[in-house]
Amino acid sequence: MWTSLRWKIAATTTAVCCAVAAVLGILVHNVVARQISGEVRKEVDEKLEHAMGHYQYGTTHGDVNSSLDPPDLPRDLAELVARGETGSMVGTAGGKPVMWAATPADGRPLAVWVPYGETRDRLNSVDAAILASAALAAGLVALAGLFLADRISRRLALTAAVARRITEGDLDARAGFPTDGTRRHRDEVRDVAVALDSMAEALKDRLEAEKRFTADVAHELRTPLTGSIAAAGLLPEGRPKEMIQDRLRALHGLTEDLLEISRLDAGVEQADLARIQLGATVTRIVAGSRLDAEVRVVREAVVLTDRRRLDRILVNLIVNAHKHGAPPVVVTVTGPVVEVRDHGPGYPSDLVDRGPQRFRTGDPGRGKGHGLGLTIVAGQAAVLEIGLDFANAPDGGAVTTLRLPARVPPDGS
Repeated sequence: MWTSLRWKIAATTTAVCCAVAAVLGILVHNVVARQISGEVRKEVDEKLEHAMGHYQYGTTHGDVNSSLDPPDLPRDLAELVARGETGSMVGTAGGKPVMWAATPADGRPLAVWVPYGETRDRLNSVDAAILASAALAAGLVALAGLFLADRISRRLALTAAVARRITEGDLDARAGFPTDGTRRHRDEVRDVAVALDSMAEALKDRLEAEKRFTADVAHELRTPLTGSIAAAGLLPEGRPKEMIQDRLRALHGLTEDLLEISRLDAGVEQADLARIQLGATVTRIVAGSRLDAEVRVVREAVVLTDRRRLDRILVNLIVNAHKHGAPPVVVTVTGPVVEVRDHGPGYPSDLVDRGPQRFRTGDPGRGKGHGLGLTIVAGQAAVLEIGLDFANAPDGGAVTTLRLPARVPPDGS
């Protein structure tokens, strides 16, 4: 808690206030102490001059608080008088605080003293007042600093939360700070929030434009590709025909993937839910894909899901495992959880951290990547509300975990 921005600002302002109060307190204390002590010192100097006059005329000192070479005279003052100088200092007489003044008189110190207890009490009262004022000022400044820091911290926290939502894909998230120009003073926090909102809006517009462009390109390619595939079937049999048909089928598959992604991005896809036995369904899907994969049903479960979309997800994962991983590929069903694992080099770190991104591949040097296949997996999983996790096994290999939602099947379904 103490490492948060609000507490740092409050602690900093309080520390600065305490430092300023300490400096001012010392200055005020010195000025007041010099003034009050100066008044007492002036009084004792006058008494010393009066006592010296009486001593020179051989009369009594005229003051009960004067003496020649008194036993309580401070040693430092006695040494000063022994050098032939006159001085004064605070000391004690009879166990009570006094202000001493002494001067040489025929080689001996003639000293007078006046009570200093009340003066010391006055100085202590002044110090207490200075300390109380400094503490009050520090407390008020700390509260004010905490209030201002809390406002700044809340606004920064809101901006950070919006930034995290944008990072997670919510491009409609906005900080919502006013931008009408009614504020006359500079507000850096508001400037950051406004810049974040502007960035999110620009990013959203750009992504929408890219999605529309991708959908338009895929749609425009679909018709000529279909015709090209039909025309390629009329070519003479042989290796050239096989190569052309193979490339055209790959391009046609890419076009269909782009169209599917466009529909997923548009949010128009709806699941056709039905009650299925997950383990048996996964077994049939893997068998129908004609891909080499082992199915292990640890525990059967009945779920509500869209079998066609689940088929699309599992086939894409197994294809990706064969293309970028290494055998054996194992599909494990444990209740409503399905795990697809290969034994290759594993997923790239950016995929594990941020999920699949279209047209992005991993390290080309190791032949590991991801692109439209895993993007479609993520999109279809979102339609089915399936939890999707990408990870790497400790002993090697990519692991994809599907967590189907716990739905209670309606009666008679």
